[in-house]
Amino acid sequence: MIDTSVLTGEALIAGQPVKGTGASLRAWDPAAGKLLETEFFAVDNQQIDAACRAAEAAFDTFRSISDEQRAVFLETVGEQIVALGDTLVERVMAETGLPRARVEGERGRTVGQLKLFANLLREGSWNDVRIDAALPDRAPPRPDLRLRMIGLGPVAVFSASNFPLAFSVAGGDTASAFAAGCPVVLRGHFAHPGTSELVGRAVARAVEICGLPGGVFSLLTGAGNAIGQELVRHPAIKAVGFTGSRGGGMALMAVAAARPVPIPVYAEMSSINPVFLLPAALANRAEEIAAGFAGSLTLGVGQMCTNPGLVLALAGPELDRFTTAASQALAGGAAVTMLSPGIAGNFQRGVAQLKDQPNVSTVALAPQEEGKGAPALFVTTGAAFLAQHALGEEIFGPASLVVACKDLAELLLVTENLEGQLTATLQLDDADLDAARALLPVLERKVGRILANGFPTGVEVASAMVHGGPFPSTSDGRSTSVGTGAIVRFLRPVSYQNLPQALLPEVLRDNGAEAWRRRDGELTRK
Repeated sequence: MIDTSVLTGEALIAGQPVKGTGASLRAWDPAAGKLLETEFFAVDNQQIDAACRAAEAAFDTFRSISDEQRAVFLETVGEQIVALGDTLVERVMAETGLPRARVEGERGRTVGQLKLFANLLREGSWNDVRIDAALPDRAPPRPDLRLRMIGLGPVAVFSASNFPLAFSVAGGDTASAFAAGCPVVLRGHFAHPGTSELVGRAVARAVEICGLPGGVFSLLTGAGNAIGQELVRHPAIKAVGFTGSRGGGMALMAVAAARPVPIPVYAEMSSINPVFLLPAALANRAEEIAAGFAGSLTLGVGQMCTNPGLVLALAGPELDRFTTAASQALAGGAAVTMLSPGIAGNFQRGVAQLKDQPNVSTVALAPQEEGKGAPALFVTTGAAFLAQHALGEEIFGPASLVVACKDLAELLLVTENLEGQLTATLQLDDADLDAARALLPVLERKVGRILANGFPTGVEVASAMVHGGPFPSTSDGRSTSVGTGAIVRFLRPVSYQNLPQALLPEVLRDNGAEAWRRRDGELTRK
């Protein structure tokens, strides 16, 4: 029986507790400003190898169980997470400084993601079954062709710093990999090792309850980049899921590309999520939009990958109304504890660098405090933004830059010169439809999600959600890390030609159990 409530500082290799042999670390309580007690030890290369080889050995068994069995497994993971109760909630709060309501909400989202993929498995369309029946009388004859999707193999997943539950040990990357039939070797984040151990033990307990091979899940502990790089180098690993900085994501991409057998890295990295204030909306609702913007900017102390770090509009009195109202809304925003001293330090350096850039004016800048983040708002011109590449760099925290363009042509030019983004938001009224219509083709090339009259923070876990976008928001703009489409990252197609019915996978047989199939190009549902 795996104890899911007591912290030991141990890693989990094929589900079994193992003490790392490397350097130790202790988690930092950012709210209390102190180190927490439990020591966590870094795994060594032999332990990484053991985890990867166990995942490789478990793969064929795990991918071969029924969709229903994998669905039950995902639901059991969620049940085991919920069963941790306040032990988990309080540990997350201690390691991140996040309030209870946020942690409980994120726990609900984590369990909801697991249920979403369980439902997808039962529904069946993920198999993408395609059947082209034999045409023996055609010249030349056509063979019988049948296609389905299978898992890629063991997946290396990296926990995110800013979502200790929903994008971490049992978050979206892990849930979608499990749904695809792929074992997971999880690189726990050094900032919340206790949270990672608790959730990791809950996952291992679910593996045990469901009678699955232990290699379906491992948790690697320790600080530093070497562990993650060694994990990605391992030949048993067939894909990588990562959420973090651009530098971290690109480093893993380089390691993956340099392998004898390169593998895909699905990295979510950086985004400033432009908000477009179109003329009629700005004239009619400047103050209302400013209030919503301020709330979105400061949500979670701005530690969101969809934080609105850029505002684009036409220069003039209406934009002045917006910046005045936004600065007033942000003025009362005190400095708030950030997730870690490192994140807070990077935020404050980013704000200072932006403040000192030529042609940048400060609109609102609350006093900064050690370990905390306070709102910051700046203004520049379209010409300056086009000339100074540094103005388009992400500042992870509650800071944003307003770009005042001289006309719609310059607004379009600035948009064309944006890097790839996760989101773009259009604040528009009916009179803005022509301007929005001109922007849409550009935005479709630049972003993964386009919003109207809302704000980008808040990512619904749903089938139609895209949480991804062109580089550098992600390493592969064809993918999403949220929603049912996330499973596609860890699947590949296999075609079977003229195989006897008895050898075909069940979903491809004439009496197959799948919900959806494509026959001779026509999609039908049984």
